[in-house]
Amino acid sequence: MSILSTVLIVLVALEFFYILYLETFATTSDATSRVFNMTKEELKSKALNTLFKNQGIYNGLIGVGLLYSVFLSSNPIEISRLLLIYIILVALYGSITSDKKIILSQGGLAILALISTFF
Repeated sequence: MSILSTVLIVLVALEFFYILYLETFATTSDATSRVFNMTKEELKSKALNTLFKNQGIYNGLIGVGLLYSVFLSSNPIEISRLLLIYIILVALYGSITSDKKIILSQGGLAILALISTFF
């Protein structure tokens, strides 16, 4: 795997660790409110808070999977591509059902990383 691909995949992993932080540990913060375009009052809802924390764990594990694929896997390209395609598909779904910007904000870096694995 090229150095560029490795760097981009690590950046995608860091992005997902940041999402983990926002959703799981800083659920009612100003940053979370701004990133998800929700009021702090909405974020304080117990049901929403629980859903965010659960979703945050999933995002963190995607980050772990990406780091595993790059640094520990015997087949880094295959696992990286699988996870990057998953991220892109989820971002595409989010852009269709929620906010069109999600394809770029959540999927943009993953798209670049996926493309880089073919060169």
